[in-house]
Amino acid sequence: MNGYLPLLIMAIAALVLALGGLGASAILGPSKKNRVKTENYECGIDPAPHQETSGRFPVKYYLVAMTFIIFDIEVVFMYPWVVNFVGLGGVVFIFMMTFVALITIPFVYEWRRGGLEWD
Repeated sequence: MNGYLPLLIMAIAALVLALGGLGASAILGPSKKNRVKTENYECGIDPAPHQETSGRFPVKYYLVAMTFIIFDIEVVFMYPWVVNFVGLGGVVFIFMMTFVALITIPFVYEWRRGGLEWD
């Protein structure tokens, strides 16, 4: 138990700070509501004009999000592989090429849907 005591103290301190911050913002923060504060906001993209009441966003927003996820996952897996490439061998090279092929599928889908058009 002595080895886990610092971890337990840190977890309790994090919990106290998180709950204390939430409580302080609820008590001290302004609570005036207006139209601008309650309006939908998602990365500066306004909802589609014909569906303003439902709050739907254009497909373009989701394609940009998918681009981020695709390249983020690719970098997370490929960076350690590239750093240790010399000692890994040929089998790992085949696995990584399979991964690159699989990550290419959503990239091609997004490209065909117009997710890379920035106009």
